[in-house]
Amino acid sequence: MNHFSKDHFLKDLSNIIGEKNIITTEWGKLPFSKGWRYGEGEALAVAKPGTLFEIWQTIQVCIDMDIIIIMQAANTGLTGGSTPFGDDYDRPILIINTRRISNIHVLNEGKQIVSFAGSTLVGLEKKLAPYGREPHSVIGSSCIGASIVGGVCNNSGGALIKRGPAYTELALYAKIDTSGNLVLINDLGIELGDNPKEILYNLQNQNYNQSQIKYPDKLASDNEYEKRVRNIEADTPSRFNADRRRLYGASGCAGKVAVFAVRLDTYPIPKRNQVFYVGTNSPRVLTTIRRDILSQFKHLPTSGEYLHRDCYDAAKKYSKDTFIVIDKLGADYIPKLFEFKRIVDLIADKVKILPDQFSDRLMQFLTKITFNHLPIRMEDYRDKYEHHWIIETSDKGIEEAKEYFDNFFQKNEGDFFECNEKEAKKAILHRFVAASALGRYHSVHKKDIGSMLSLDIAFPRNELDWFENLPEEIDTSFEMKLYYGHLFCHVLHHNYIVKKGVDGDELMRKLLKYYDSIGAEYPAEHNVGHEYFAKPALSSFYKDLDPTNSFNPGIGKTSKKKFWS
Repeated sequence: MNHFSKDHFLKDLSNIIGEKNIITTEWGKLPFSKGWRYGEGEALAVAKPGTLFEIWQTIQVCIDMDIIIIMQAANTGLTGGSTPFGDDYDRPILIINTRRISNIHVLNEGKQIVSFAGSTLVGLEKKLAPYGREPHSVIGSSCIGASIVGGVCNNSGGALIKRGPAYTELALYAKIDTSGNLVLINDLGIELGDNPKEILYNLQNQNYNQSQIKYPDKLASDNEYEKRVRNIEADTPSRFNADRRRLYGASGCAGKVAVFAVRLDTYPIPKRNQVFYVGTNSPRVLTTIRRDILSQFKHLPTSGEYLHRDCYDAAKKYSKDTFIVIDKLGADYIPKLFEFKRIVDLIADKVKILPDQFSDRLMQFLTKITFNHLPIRMEDYRDKYEHHWIIETSDKGIEEAKEYFDNFFQKNEGDFFECNEKEAKKAILHRFVAASALGRYHSVHKKDIGSMLSLDIAFPRNELDWFENLPEEIDTSFEMKLYYGHLFCHVLHHNYIVKKGVDGDELMRKLLKYYDSIGAEYPAEHNVGHEYFAKPALSSFYKDLDPTNSFNPGIGKTSKKKFWS
């Protein structure tokens, strides 16, 4: 190892990627060193390579000078997993942001794609549209500009119940071996050459032909998920972050290797879609519907998104601006909005007369003077019912679902209606912008409340009492509770505002202990980040991938020290 010199390091880095692609000012680093919702820490610099080989060269310099590497794409994660966290690292940190490298190669007439490290879900949707195909996840993560590779690295799930977590066994990535050497692993299933420079250049320039594309006996998606989610008697969740079944190479790696590219399956876009809006005052009604559909339907719905009335109200008030932007301008505008928001807040931090979270306060003020954006029938169901379920079906599944609901609600409490195209779009959108309500509420009321907790919980598939009923000592500690999620998969998002004066960390420990007692897993579809402890299966996977602990140390509250000491 060379003796570390910051000037020497930055000079070497500049020779690789150019000085203009290195950020060293505190102002400039902040959007990369601070999490979207959670976590921040100091980094020596932010590097923005423009090619795959530049990533390789940058990592090699870091290894030579014993510098920690944090790989980052869109930095949209909720748990701080793609940023530094705290100031107790034993080595300097370099953040390598890959957003400049956003190539997508289409294979086999759109049935598969190769995504580079910085490519986004929004970009992939546009790329696949002419082929009549779509990616693993649509809306949700795509709304905030999330990257494709980030989803794979985090085993992210999403709303589409037949597709499971983002998963592939076909990837091109670099790892550091036990001797401290950088090794390139080509599991992409494409013959690209014999050495790293050749392989990375050939992929970058799409310098390969059809005969070099192989179709090995490896998964490019979780193609067993439909069978798994239908097993309603299993005492384990259908999907969760630390599931050993879905930890493989880049999949679930959480940045413990440097992922250059992944190869993924795509899916045909349905010819017809129909959204059914279900309302009830009994969670047991939704339990029955869930079990009936998963066990009896020939054609599973596309998605089934749950929304509690309190969350409905919070989203209506505190996520209204996000809703309007997506509705009027499209989901691909949201990353620009978030970037603008970050710039405004950075400026506000420098202007002392402006309040904290200025952008949130400004947007919240502006939404007060705008029109009611939600359809009349949804608003009517809000008044009638506590529990809302937005079930999207397609093609042959439409008639099957309609017949079921017609019969079911003749005998059971609650009701449903068939959404027209406008109602369907707004119902789905309202559910997905609900995720931002907690942060906005916290920003606007920060002086009067405590911390916020955001958990995604995977309940066992056979669980009947999925709606939360917390012990009183925990329940009375909250100012607000917001519930939403993917009910068919039994993945629920529980967002909390803690009362002022209550220890949020201690409350989190009590919550997780409670979830342990009922057989739930967590996190369900987000990275452990720096918010959760990595369970044994996950921490062991991290150590196998990164024996020197040079990539993203501390993830899952593991050691930040070299060699895991």
